[in-house]
Amino acid sequence: MRGRKSKQQQQHPHQTDHISPFKFAKLFDPEASWDKDQLGDVLHWIRQVVAILCGLLWGTIPLVGGLWIILFLVISSGIVYGYYALVLKIDEEEFGGHGTLLQEGIFASFTLFLLVWVLVYSLAHF
Repeated sequence: MRGRKSKQQQQHPHQTDHISPFKFAKLFDPEASWDKDQLGDVLHWIRQVVAILCGLLWGTIPLVGGLWIILFLVISSGIVYGYYALVLKIDEEEFGGHGTLLQEGIFASFTLFLLVWVLVYSLAHF
């Protein structure tokens, strides 16, 4: 029985063949090829990290007011724009234009930012 494959191996040979491995080096390689879903996912998660960091900072300092919400949106969009335009140097028209790329993950990150900001502010200052 040494040369025989297990039943699970026979049913699912090379089950990860259809998934391309993601390498972190690709994140900073302007020569790398991106499909729309991969780039969208990366931009989405960049925004989530920025939302958590800004929410923690805003809540800890403590900052209040609408100006800080606008500043978060400007910072978040600036980082996303800088990433795809300056770091990756992609042609934004291939991915639906600047509007599409800048909207990627914005609502989820805005919600996460507000949640973290209010939570940290409330826990630290009340």
